[in-house]
This record gives sequence, C-alpha cells and structure tokens, in this order.
Amino acid sequence: MAAGRVVFVSAGPGAADLITLRGARWLAQADLVLADALADPALRELAPQARWLDVGKRGFEHSAKQTEINALLVKAAREHALVVRLKGGDASVFGRLEEELMALAAAGIDCEVVPGVTAALAAAAQAQRPLTRRGRGRSVSLTTAMTERGELRAGRHADTEVFYMAGRQLAALGRQLLAAGWAPDTPALVVSRAGCVDAITSEHALADLARAALLHRGRPTVVTVGTGAGLVGDQDRVRSAPDKIAALPEIAPIQAPLTSKSPS
Repeated sequence: MAAGRVVFVSAGPGAADLITLRGARWLAQADLVLADALADPALRELAPQARWLDVGKRGFEHSAKQTEINALLVKAAREHALVVRLKGGDASVFGRLEEELMALAAAGIDCEVVPGVTAALAAAAQAQRPLTRRGRGRSVSLTTAMTERGELRAGRHADTEVFYMAGRQLAALGRQLLAAGWAPDTPALVVSRAGCVDAITSEHALADLARAALLHRGRPTVVTVGTGAGLVGDQDRVRSAPDKIAALPEIAPIQAPLTSKSPS
C-alpha cells in the first residue's frame, strides 16, 4: 500500500472556532487525527468520520515521547490515506514541528502545514494590547521560557518579549529580566488560557511579576513584557489595577459550512 499524506493543522490556542477554514476542511476529510493535548475537544465535531488519538505533550506532566510520536506518525501515514496532525496554536511556533517534518521526510511521506493563531497573538487580542506600536514598538521576540534541558533563560532582545510556557517560572522570570536590564516598572502582561472563555489576564510592573503566580497557577500561560504589554496610548506606563478575569462573549458552535468545500 502506498503511503498516505500528512497534514499538520494548527488548531489555534483556545476555542475551536479559532481554527482556520483550511484547517477545518482538512479535518473533515481525515481518516485519522493525531491530536495535541491543547486542542479543543470540540474540534472532534469537524471530523466525526475520523479515528482520534491523543498524543499531546504537556510541560511537567507525563506525555508521549517525541520519538514515539514521530514513529506513530510515519506508521499512521503508511496505513491511512489522510492523516491530520492537529497541533495547538501555530504548529511552527514551539510545536515540535521540525522533528516531525524530518521523520516524514526520511520516510518519504508527503505533507503540508496549515498555519494558525499562536498564543502570543491570542493573548494580545484578549487583552487588547497590540504587540507592535507605531514609532516605539518595532520588534517582537517569541521565546520559550524553558530550554530543552529544563533551564530558564530570559534576556532583552526586542521592544516586546513574549514568553511561552512560563506559568511555573514567573518569579524566576522576573528576576532574570531585571538582571538583563529591564526597568522594574516595565509593563508585564500575563494571560492564561488565551483564546478560551475562561481566559484570565493580569497586568503588573515587572518587579511584581511573581504576584501573578497564584492567579494563573496550573494554566497554560503567556507572559508579554515591554512595549506590547503596556496600555494603549500610555507610552509604556503601568497603571495600578487589580487582577481581572476576562470573559469572551458566547460564540455559537462551528457549523458544517466551514467544511463543505475541499481545501485549496
């Protein structure tokens, strides 16, 4: 049997309707879906015909090894015509995409990557804090707070720094950023479960970043520091404000028209 095709679909960081039309249409044709832990379970409604397997990786928790996922992906492609590898956020941003592309290439299996909304963008939208600002916010850096060896590394590389997977490291992250030369009153924005109806946002001076730890405990968290964390029009100043819970309006479930056409 000839090998099938693998499509990497970026599901977005939270609610199911953040997926792109192209991603939804590929799901509607899938024979098998290998899904990340952070993908909204509601996305199963877009692929009721498919078999679903959970292969997600979560920080600090037991999860499938990347080598096991690579092998499963190759095996699945040899047994099914269309396999969707469903990844949270955007597959190209801290999604371990490189390893899986290499495994497929080595096996001679055709694939495609569908882009999506990454958590940094969802957090910026959630808090209405543009990551770039005209005349003063010209650069953005996306950084994972933890290295492959489990080390925390943070510095100063752009006008706005966004740190992924930082929820359990907020106190240490704040200390490293101060040591790297950021001012104590630099705006810091913390958003957990960005893009979900239960998202929480809180704003802090960088020197007080550790105070966000309890509020966001146990939740996927993105930390934005610098120009893009400041209030709109406030020239990077931080206002003293209580932590707040942001609630999104009710959104109707995704309907069938999203999947009625073949991908382009």
